[in-house]
Amino acid sequence: MAYSMSDLKKGLKVEIEGVPYKIVEYQHVKPGKGAAFVRVKMKSFFDGRVLEKTFHAGDKCEEPNLQEKNMQYLYHDGDHFQFMDVESYEQIALSDEQVGDVAKWMTDGMTVSILFHNNKAISVDVPQVVELKITETPPNFKGDTSSGSKKPATLETGAVIQIPYHVLEGDVVRVNTELGEYIEKVK
Repeated sequence: MAYSMSDLKKGLKVEIEGVPYKIVEYQHVKPGKGAAFVRVKMKSFFDGRVLEKTFHAGDKCEEPNLQEKNMQYLYHDGDHFQFMDVESYEQIALSDEQVGDVAKWMTDGMTVSILFHNNKAISVDVPQVVELKITETPPNFKGDTSSGSKKPATLETGAVIQIPYHVLEGDVVRVNTELGEYIEKVK
């Protein structure tokens, strides 16, 4: 299916010259003189580059062949991350480069969403909120307060976040994976 200028909106996935993009910014411009047009910023699913493009009336772009699958993260074998399709039990291996920065939030057995373009994995998404155990953090000292100040903490996945002083080593915390920030201590 081809999208016309009037179909474009923020969040829409389009394909231009064989590359799938997600529209991250959309602006409809209607100048006083001349025809209206749409100016968009699109982020590539392949490399994360942002492309600015202007669409005029009559311009078309294609719908990409994208599939999203829920897969279970099994383990990292040193070179590749191993995933299993939760429906077909088919296993795939993705390189560190394909998985990207989300690897620091993944734990064995976690269900992740993998996006495929023409049957090739192009991105991995983890849940927005995950619960992880703190494996290392400095001890508290007398005079530390629970408001305002923060200290670094290493999580079970190796990621480092800032946490309040009242949270201790061994505690489980909720983390926002998009921002990489502490949300709360799990009771």
